[in-house]
Amino acid sequence: MSNPDQQSIQAVILRISRGSVTSYGEIAHRAGLPGRARLVGRVLREAGEGVGLPWHRVVRADGRLAFPPGSKAFREQKRRLLAEGVALSGVRVNLVQFGWQRDLDSELWSPDAWN
Repeated sequence: MSNPDQQSIQAVILRISRGSVTSYGEIAHRAGLPGRARLVGRVLREAGEGVGLPWHRVVRADGRLAFPPGSKAFREQKRRLLAEGVALSGVRVNLVQFGWQRDLDSELWSPDAWN
């Protein structure tokens, strides 16, 4: 059973749209837990595949993928992001281009905004 903080974090992660990424710290902030980025990592680690969280959409604050380059998890995160149309430059995602809800006009007025 998860506690309210974990539930808040999971709820934010579930809202990250396909083709977008956000950081551990941003998730913590949106969950009402500023400064708790490590808790976000723990929640993701403990959730497991059965919960269905889009873990691959979570990156470090500087846009780097969350895992060591070349590791199995790194390759899987990269594969999933590329499949969603997220481009990488080396080991980083351009947060200006692919950051979740970085463009308020797009978020408010895109065709999917009201679904």
